[in-house]
Amino acid sequence: MNDFSQAFSKAIWLIIQLDGDLIEIVTLSLQVSLTAVLIASMIGLPLGAALALYRFFGRGLLVAMLNTFMGLPPVVVGLVVYLILSRSGPLGMLGLLFTPTAMIIAQVCLIAPIVAALTRQTILDANDEYHEQLKALGAKPSGLMITLLWETRYSLVTNMFAGFGRAIAEVGAVLIVGGNINHSTRVMTTAIALETSRGDIELALALGIILIMLSLTVTSVVMGARHAAYKIYN
Repeated sequence: MNDFSQAFSKAIWLIIQLDGDLIEIVTLSLQVSLTAVLIASMIGLPLGAALALYRFFGRGLLVAMLNTFMGLPPVVVGLVVYLILSRSGPLGMLGLLFTPTAMIIAQVCLIAPIVAALTRQTILDANDEYHEQLKALGAKPSGLMITLLWETRYSLVTNMFAGFGRAIAEVGAVLIVGGNINHSTRVMTTAIALETSRGDIELALALGIILIMLSLTVTSVVMGARHAAYKIYN
């Protein structure tokens, strides 16, 4: 118990004094995850809305694939991205393996299906509620998706933060494609795993505390967005 108290105190001190290694790891984690969420949202939001509103050949297959990809093990995604980016892979000439870009690609592959699937359900619900009203106002099919995306923007924010929560806590895929290289591709989750195995509990605890604080912040933002959406639509 005493050892834990000392380790916890040292971890808090690392945070308070803004330890250089700690800040570097947290900054890279946020850069990678936020970039991945932005790219995944640019893919997932219109894709999910299109799957909710339009009927086209292969739609059922795409929906089934989204639902399947939502539950893919991160290590499988990491392995596939690794094979694509490796020297013998189709994109090996780009030299992206073991870089932050490779980690972003892996996280996009993980969270884009989540954002798309959640967006699809959100737009389906909104369309059921507003379809007749928008049809009476003369909304064209091309403008219907944009209108519903805007009207459900607060709910869509929660979808994006759900993706961020998955990305920031992910370890398997980013470890495979990033390599956990010090001062290059070491993020919070991979650093926690490494430092714990080394016995450097203080740094691992400090990173864990920050990760929990980020999770609490994300949860608070999601709850705030839901509350704002409820006040607007009710």
